[in-house]
Amino acid sequence: MTGYIFRRLLQAIPVFLGATFLIFSMVFLLPGDPILALFGDKTPTDAQYAALMAEYHLDQPFFTRYLIYLSDLFHGDLGTTFRGQEVNDILLRTFPVTLRLALLAIVLQLVFGVAVGLVAGLRKNSVFDHVSMLISLLLISLPVFVLAFIAQFFLGIQLEIFRPTVSRGVPWIDLLLPAIVLAALNFAYVVRLTRASVIETRQQDFVRMASVRGCPRGESFPCTCFETR
Repeated sequence: MTGYIFRRLLQAIPVFLGATFLIFSMVFLLPGDPILALFGDKTPTDAQYAALMAEYHLDQPFFTRYLIYLSDLFHGDLGTTFRGQEVNDILLRTFPVTLRLALLAIVLQLVFGVAVGLVAGLRKNSVFDHVSMLISLLLISLPVFVLAFIAQFFLGIQLEIFRPTVSRGVPWIDLLLPAIVLAALNFAYVVRLTRASVIETRQQDFVRMASVRGCPRGESFPCTCFETR
């Protein structure tokens, strides 16, 4: 077990280096000059341009800039934006609301996804089963940003059920709309996975045998002997 964990950790090193190198490369492959973009319509002086190039290490070779980036990353320094804001400060300001939103989305997708998948699995080929599978297919097909726009427009603006926009420090109830959007995609996967697991479990021999022995008329699971008309 220790050897397996050690090998997986070693495999993570080239993956990490490759991912960071690709992201770092794509940033600098974008057209335009980031220093000139800071000034907008104005033109910086040669001294200002040179000072900013040195501050952001843009006067260094590409691989030197990448090594500086890795060194800062390992020291917990994510750098500053081209607007002069510390990236760590931005993350600290947004982390609390991001954590609340993520927790709420996870709870929604697990509770409703497992419940819907369980009922769909127990009532295979029923109307509920077909409708839930159709809805899950639609949720998987829709991109998240499209679903977010639809939910914001209809549920937030037209029907006024939720607040269309929220900010930091809002109560949990105001995070419900974006949490529903974030949970929608994983909700579809949870429904399908739970449904498949329930159907597979019901077909196991020990479940079928227990169901037949527990039913007075010998019906298969679920038994309808005790249903009221």
